[in-house]
Amino acid sequence: MGDVLAGFHAAWEFESDSVLIRYERGIRTPKLFQALGERRVPLDAIAGVTLTRGKRGTVVLRVEPRPGADPLMEAAAGQLKESGDPYRLVLPAEREVLAEYYADELRALLTESGPAERFLVEPPKGPLSFKAYDGKASFDGRTVNFRWFWTGASSAKWKAGDQNFPVGELNGVEWRSPEVFEGHLRLLHRDTGASAAQADQDPAAVVFGLGYGPVHESLPFAAAVLAAVRTSSPVAAVTAGGPRRDPADIAERIRHLGELHQAGLVTDEEFSVKKAELLAEL
Repeated sequence: MGDVLAGFHAAWEFESDSVLIRYERGIRTPKLFQALGERRVPLDAIAGVTLTRGKRGTVVLRVEPRPGADPLMEAAAGQLKESGDPYRLVLPAEREVLAEYYADELRALLTESGPAERFLVEPPKGPLSFKAYDGKASFDGRTVNFRWFWTGASSAKWKAGDQNFPVGELNGVEWRSPEVFEGHLRLLHRDTGASAAQADQDPAAVVFGLGYGPVHESLPFAAAVLAAVRTSSPVAAVTAGGPRRDPADIAERIRHLGELHQAGLVTDEEFSVKKAELLAEL
């Protein structure tokens, strides 16, 4: 087809084998769209096309991704608000006839339906990172790292220490939107699955809230990890002997550990063990 249909916040380019969605940048464009930049959606990732009346003199053209075709939508698990749906193109009502034409043309090209056996839409590119309420999460394409904040992490997480999760040891990702109660990102282990602990007590999870872990940062992160997990194979657990830490960073962490010890939040034994672990990283 090769034509471009521009709407509010995005423009769709119809190609012979895909739809290329380019999102606008601007203060009125949802931050998730800006973070995504553009997405190429193969036709075999699309189950259907709808055209409906929108609000305030608009029409909405939407492609419906097949279940399992897009890691972003799989991670979102139906939690995105309508205005944040990356598969909606909102147009002025006077362009309804044109939108209907493209909807019909696109429907004629669709040949697949039902769940996809693998991800067909490319995941967000890494490396990725974001700040949660209790720690910083980072992902380099192979390993997810949680580094706890002294001011936000629970004593359970502090005692467990910073966490490293090779994707080969993971079975999935649980994302709960920061726009709802108890938002969090939890990593699911291949052997144990989801922990029964609350997210603020689980070292395999970071919690959202108070502006931390916003959708446009934490959801692409979750999607990238999920896509990596689906394409990885189990690997041996990472053992000690990784890269050495910055001595100044170690000293700062020992200082904070001492403050927790003095406050009675860490026992004498826990203080000695954790201090020894930190010194061993030098």
